[in-house]
Amino acid sequence: MRLKLQVHKFSLLLLSVVTLMIACQEKEYMIPNPVSQLSNDAIKRSLGPNIVGFLPMEFAYAMALPRTQGKLVSAQVEASIAGATGTFLEHRSFYTNGAGFDVPVVVGSPSVNKGNLTSVTFNVDTNAATLRYYYVVPEEARGKAVSFTFSGTSSDGKTVSYKMGPYNISKMDIKRTLAVTNNTNAYISIEDMAVYNATNAATNASKIDLVYLYRAAPAAFTHALVSPAAGAQYLPGVTLPADINRSTKLRKVFGVPDFNLVRSFGSYTSSTASGNYIDDLDFQEIDLSSSPNFAVGMRAESGVWAETADGKYRAFIFVNTVNNNGSAVISMLRYVLK
Repeated sequence: MRLKLQVHKFSLLLLSVVTLMIACQEKEYMIPNPVSQLSNDAIKRSLGPNIVGFLPMEFAYAMALPRTQGKLVSAQVEASIAGATGTFLEHRSFYTNGAGFDVPVVVGSPSVNKGNLTSVTFNVDTNAATLRYYYVVPEEARGKAVSFTFSGTSSDGKTVSYKMGPYNISKMDIKRTLAVTNNTNAYISIEDMAVYNATNAATNASKIDLVYLYRAAPAAFTHALVSPAAGAQYLPGVTLPADINRSTKLRKVFGVPDFNLVRSFGSYTSSTASGNYIDDLDFQEIDLSSSPNFAVGMRAESGVWAETADGKYRAFIFVNTVNNNGSAVISMLRYVLK
């Protein structure tokens, strides 16, 4: 028996794509013609910058043909740069039920990766399917562009293909939910994207860019990110390990959410957080040459732009949460300048 995956579901995907395309054009919308032959379409579902080793790029690939012309037998995606481990093409087709939930239906065997190709062989009798493709960005793609060719084959020997891209791959790195605590895990390395205690910081002295500290008084101080080279008034009571002396430029900011940095914290209050992303261009254009080397009075949902003393890295450090017992959780985007 054929699965009840109707051709109109493909048409709905096509409709959504066309709607997006005409949103920026002043043209009268025309309803797409019904599918009369093997047809396909694709959309990119994921948003924001494409970051190496982070969230995969996600696509939906739809194929359909009239029942009188046969059934689907295979689908594949060819990436211009092979995806990293974890790249796959769903062997389940998804449709949205009346309650608005995505419902999966198994239509084939799990996908197989071979070089740049990811493929699925259908093992059910169906003439329409929408498969999702997840591309894990590899290190080889950093700072480059990647394109995709989606294709499907039907039982009558016909094939279709759909090209997507090119998509720029970010040079940024991301590290989320780093715990910092006053007087213990307080030493931050932008190069390593890590937090160290005093003992480990001493063995990585040339990489320590910031010190986290908390002081209840004066009231304007509270949580702070301070360069080791800042004046003693910004490091009250702190005795730095030997050779930790870098001067990192800092610019404190509020209201600059990046959704990738805040997404795991559902309490974030900004209604615009889900639409905001920091990308490579932001790091390229920001000028920190006249910025100080300290940022005091930090609070949850604030952040700092930073540039290391050697001019090798810029970073955006976001304060996810704070605790006035002397601790905080931070997340970081880092960009290599040279």
